[in-house]
Amino acid sequence: MFNIDQILKALQTDQNTQRTALTGAAGMAAGMLLGGGNPGKLVGNAVQLGAVAAVGGLAYKAWQTYQQNQAAAPAPVSQDAFIPAPGDSHGQEELGKTLVRAMIAAAKADGRIDGDEKEAIFTKLETMSLSPEEKAWVSDELSSPLDINVVVARADTPEHASEIYAASLVAISADTASERAYLDALAVKLRLEPGLVAEIHKAAGEPLPQTAPPANPFAYAPSTSNV
Repeated sequence: MFNIDQILKALQTDQNTQRTALTGAAGMAAGMLLGGGNPGKLVGNAVQLGAVAAVGGLAYKAWQTYQQNQAAAPAPVSQDAFIPAPGDSHGQEELGKTLVRAMIAAAKADGRIDGDEKEAIFTKLETMSLSPEEKAWVSDELSSPLDINVVVARADTPEHASEIYAASLVAISADTASERAYLDALAVKLRLEPGLVAEIHKAAGEPLPQTAPPANPFAYAPSTSNV
């Protein structure tokens, strides 16, 4: 079984930076779920809670709040739709891969994973107790060109769609035009309601970008090369 938490830890190459290229992405989500809301809580909280549970919990919290604000009473959604049961190792692994893939793609949106960053990650991977298969998977994900459609294709349920967006959001700072355009396009392609997107941002402690969505979000392309 893939160790998603260890893979995320390998992707964290700079202990002193709070919000760059996946640094502490799941740990930050966990920190906010635990009440801290502090981006400085990096991998530690992710180890306590688990990366999938951290992002899933964030998305579930946002989903609940959004549904409660709807005029019509919606059908209740179980937390199991966001976080696979402890015994569902396959479900946890597949969702974990989906969320890590979303995080890596988001970090590529502004060209933050450059050659030096990749080399640092690969060097760290070699020192960690990951299987050859896990290391190869991370290498392939880092080396592949950014393709938003590959990320969106993993959204097999509305709940997973919201988790993919949440994972993408916590992986970046969303303080550049490229990152904001990517998140705008991602929300549209995932078919997320604007109100739900707003709740995900609120749960993550991130303001909504004060920019108009791209003219054609379905044709999103990054402004810089990532390969």
